[in-house]
Amino acid sequence: MSELRFVVVRDYNGKPVRNAAIVLHPVNKKGRQTRGGLELKTDNEGRTNIDGIPYGPLRIQVLAPGFQTFGEDYEINKPALEIMVKLKRPGGQYSIYDNAGDAKKTEDKKPPEAKPQP
Repeated sequence: MSELRFVVVRDYNGKPVRNAAIVLHPVNKKGRQTRGGLELKTDNEGRTNIDGIPYGPLRIQVLAPGFQTFGEDYEINKPALEIMVKLKRPGGQYSIYDNAGDAKKTEDKKPPEAKPQP
């Protein structure tokens, strides 16, 4: 069994992220997530820990409002392991349906003016 310690900080300035949710999912030999799992919350210092985690693969997800979701698989193979997670700000969102050039063209078009009938 292993003791896991987590530290969650902001990527851009290294300050701790409090109340981040850390979700631990067991992973089977085929690399698929199995049922069950645990959720931890970080304290004001961005830290949390848990004892009694069995050796083997473990999928770790970290979620916090205002940050990108972090997810990675780890091989638990030591009696104690500290994992530092640096959360990033959300990136810009893109859509295949948006086309800035077409949007601008439609804004520039004016409806044809009505010509007086003779």
